[in-house]
Amino acid sequence: MPGDPRIRASDADRDRAAALLREHHAAGRLTAEEFHERMDAALNAKTLGEIDELLDDLPVIDLYELPHESMRRAANRPANLPHTSLMPKDQGRPGRFPPGTVAMAAWGAVTSALIALWAVLAVAAGGTWFPWWALIAVPWIWAAIRRARRHRE
Repeated sequence: MPGDPRIRASDADRDRAAALLREHHAAGRLTAEEFHERMDAALNAKTLGEIDELLDDLPVIDLYELPHESMRRAANRPANLPHTSLMPKDQGRPGRFPPGTVAMAAWGAVTSALIALWAVLAVAAGGTWFPWWALIAVPWIWAAIRRARRHRE
């Protein structure tokens, strides 16, 4: 991290240092004990100099580039899955849903619970109330649909 070592570290500086430490630990350059000590020090660092000291004896990693070959799993797949070329296309990433499916399911579950709560409270109060649940459900579904459209483009 270039710069004056006396300058106060920002949250972004500490987060970047933590990410670098995670990468070095994953590559086997740091033991678990060293990793935890340095991680605590990175999160509590007050200056850029303190962060630099934590990373001085480690090689430079550019977090914007793909990890070095030694830091990647074979074929970028979890170790417990068979090779993806042997699997049907739809099963290449088990446990994954099409984009937007989880968001829509969450919206449906929360909206259903809000409508049920609204109905119970309306009956308990002896009349109908303003459908306040719509103030939550409508903007939420609107944002989810816009986000799904943005990701498709």
